[in-house]
Amino acid sequence: MRIAFLSAPEGVEQVELTEPWQAAKDAGHEPVLVSTQSGEIQGFNHLDKADTFPVDEVVGDTSADSFGGLVLPGGVANPDFLRMDEKAVAFVRDFFRQGRPVAAICHAPWTLVEADVVRGRVLTSWPSLRTDLGNAGATWVDEQVKVCDHGDNVLITSRKPDDLKAFCETFLAEFAKAGG
Repeated sequence: MRIAFLSAPEGVEQVELTEPWQAAKDAGHEPVLVSTQSGEIQGFNHLDKADTFPVDEVVGDTSADSFGGLVLPGGVANPDFLRMDEKAVAFVRDFFRQGRPVAAICHAPWTLVEADVVRGRVLTSWPSLRTDLGNAGATWVDEQVKVCDHGDNVLITSRKPDDLKAFCETFLAEFAKAGG
């Protein structure tokens, strides 16, 4: 399965990109780094700059049609940048409209709020998003990983980097069920 990993040009929490990426690769999938600009993205270890990663595809030049699933890494700035980019928001929304699985960790659900795809869904996130998610019509739970199938697609969410092992295992299992 081709899996899109959507990230802004900077602000992604590096471990929330690299661990799911490696897990997908180890499971035989093809991870593809999609961003709002070509070139490289800048990873962060919390607030400190970390490594850079080459962008494979630009969000305005690709579509959900060419992927089996979507992973949204967190970081505080990453989803904030993404939710301000209309093409990135539309890209995310298309995965939901097409019934394709989506996995999001930490602050990444901010982009889901902007795409208006959390209404009626049950999910988890970094705790500071609880009010935003509730205001957008979602039910927030404090769980290591949450799988929600109350919609046209499956949505897998986790709270933080400490949840990465469970997040990776769960999204890979759910993506496989969805047709991977």
